Amino acid sequence: MAEGTGWSGMRPAIALACIGSLLLPLGALADLPWLSGPQIEKALAGRTIDGMYATGRRFTEHYMDGGMLEYVEDGILLKGRWSVTADTLCTIYDTDPTGGCFRVLSSGRNCYEFYFVARDEDQARRLEDGAPSWTARGAVEGSPEACPGDANV
Repeated sequence: MAEGTGWSGMRPAIALACIGSLLLPLGALADLPWLSGPQIEKALAGRTIDGMYATGRRFTEHYMDGGMLEYVEDGILLKGRWSVTADTLCTIYDTDPTGGCFRVLSSGRNCYEFYFVARDEDQARRLEDGAPSWTARGAVEGSPEACPGDANV
């Protein structure tokens, strides 16, 4: 993304990766009930997530049927594509070199937590058990029981 967009130079995926200081102990990560690829698709395809990073910054991401993606933060729109690869949710932006693949955890009826694991789909396919880092949480718009307002996990 070009400078002067109002993001102070922070790109979405970089912002997600920088929040990695909120790690669970490595043993706890292995035991988490990660969503499978089909579960991720069922939860997110055709839906919009309103989310928040650990910093408190809010975002909206729309996962359109057919794999198209729209991400909005502070009034800035990024378009791209999303996919489910090796049981991770991958978000790749058209005009921004950042992107990423995330393991997804359902932490409530309508609360999803996203853990960064890879920069792109090829890396996600080759991923061995690494230590995912918590980056954000979000809830499906229009569904009851959203995530708690606090971004801390």
